[in-house]
Amino acid sequence: MRLTTILAGALALGAAQAALAEGDPAAGEKAFRKCQACHQIGAEAQNKTGPILTGVVGRPAASVEGFSYSKTLTEAAAGGLVWDHAALENFLANPRKAMPGTKMAFPGIKKPQELADILAYLDTFSEGGTQEAEEAPAAAPAEG
Repeated sequence: MRLTTILAGALALGAAQAALAEGDPAAGEKAFRKCQACHQIGAEAQNKTGPILTGVVGRPAASVEGFSYSKTLTEAAAGGLVWDHAALENFLANPRKAMPGTKMAFPGIKKPQELADILAYLDTFSEGGTQEAEEAPAAAPAEG
């Protein structure tokens, strides 16, 4: 009986964490404001102190043209780092702990829901995301 109670509690906790992990892109857009001092996102984005973040989800690390990355990030990229949700979550929670030697001076995003919201917002500017689809030029008709 006690094991059943423990398992039920663990399942409920897991479900609550899964629900919390679901990010809200609108809330993420607001939370992203703290990132805008160094990063731009969208069709007209340009590198600033940090690289553009348009298309960051699923992109190989250290791959934005014209941006000078830290040696640490360049080495991580050479090792195959791709900015998937897990890698971004780890890095954004505490950049200097996740990647000692990074140029990113940001202290990190401590609230799990805020982090999930920002990731959901970044998704909208990545392949298959709604912003990218809205901002991308119409595809040329296929030649037959």
